[in-house]
Amino acid sequence: MTQQRFWSPQIRQLSAYTPGEQPQQDDWIKLNTNESPYPPSALALQRMAEQCDARLRLYPDPRSTTLRDAIAAQFALQPQQVFVGNGSDEVLAIAFMALLRHGQPVLVPDVSYSFYPVYCALYGIECQAVPLDGDLHVQVTDYAQPNGGIVLPNPNAPTGLALPLSEVRQLLAGNPDSVVLLDEAYVDFGAESAASLVNEFPQLLVVQTLSKSRALAGLRVGFALGHPDLIEALNTVKDSFNSYPLDRVAQAGAQAALEDRAHFDAITQRIVASRAWLAAELQALGFSGPVSSSNFLFVTHPRRDAAQLQQALRERKILVRHFKQARIANYLRITVGSQPECEALVRALQDILGQPGQSPSHSSTP
Repeated sequence: MTQQRFWSPQIRQLSAYTPGEQPQQDDWIKLNTNESPYPPSALALQRMAEQCDARLRLYPDPRSTTLRDAIAAQFALQPQQVFVGNGSDEVLAIAFMALLRHGQPVLVPDVSYSFYPVYCALYGIECQAVPLDGDLHVQVTDYAQPNGGIVLPNPNAPTGLALPLSEVRQLLAGNPDSVVLLDEAYVDFGAESAASLVNEFPQLLVVQTLSKSRALAGLRVGFALGHPDLIEALNTVKDSFNSYPLDRVAQAGAQAALEDRAHFDAITQRIVASRAWLAAELQALGFSGPVSSSNFLFVTHPRRDAAQLQQALRERKILVRHFKQARIANYLRITVGSQPECEALVRALQDILGQPGQSPSHSSTP
């Protein structure tokens, strides 16, 4: 017999976020969770190993001072404008609690990161979906309406489309009295960060992660940039339930990853090159979709069901992501893997679609 009678009433109503499948064997090609196909910085691994000594008996710095200093320096901000947490998901959760509970609906795109409505439900916030246009673009003029805050991923997920900084500025200018949270998890793959606008717009909170472009999804480090008053609110919530969100290993690894610019540039350039190659190959197979500024592609095929394609790929031990939301039910989100992984995907799709062609491995490899 279930013991849900012990649950808090609100929890019974929650529909929790469902993460992408994580197989336990190593013989899968994982193109479903937008992880980096490349290893983290060697410097980051070295710095983390150096922290694994007797000091682990001690609590870490609760303010992550050295890491916050490094982040602030990278974005030409002050440390009091930086907040860090266990991945950008925790940073987002704290921001929803600290900054978006104003008794009015929070505006989010109708096709977007599906964790946003979960946060709203968890914290008792009304969530209002704002439809993307027919080409799956965010139209900032649609957000010129009363609200208790605006949350936008830029680039958007799962579409991969990015707003130019001029439109971000227009959005901020039109909403001077509401917090505008920009989730920039994928910004390093082709979009322009709004971090440069933090000093100009006190209502702007920019959230980033080291999971994607820094290849540290397993470390769980995210951060927010904003006016010191916004950061103070985040710290107040953090210190009300977990004063030590980042351990000393994570703090050291994150700082080193930020310092190792050469590694960051190398792996992001390889991913962008493979993205262009994969987009062209998928187009040749009949797929279409938005032009991506992220480390994934969002594609549909005019004659094949996306769920069936996902299953056919899974039978070949290749994982991609499919969403059942009606408007995008015939799309697949495909992480850009290593070049050999991308080539394996194309070969599998050629087989599934009955379109054998020249082996992708003979093409120019980024």
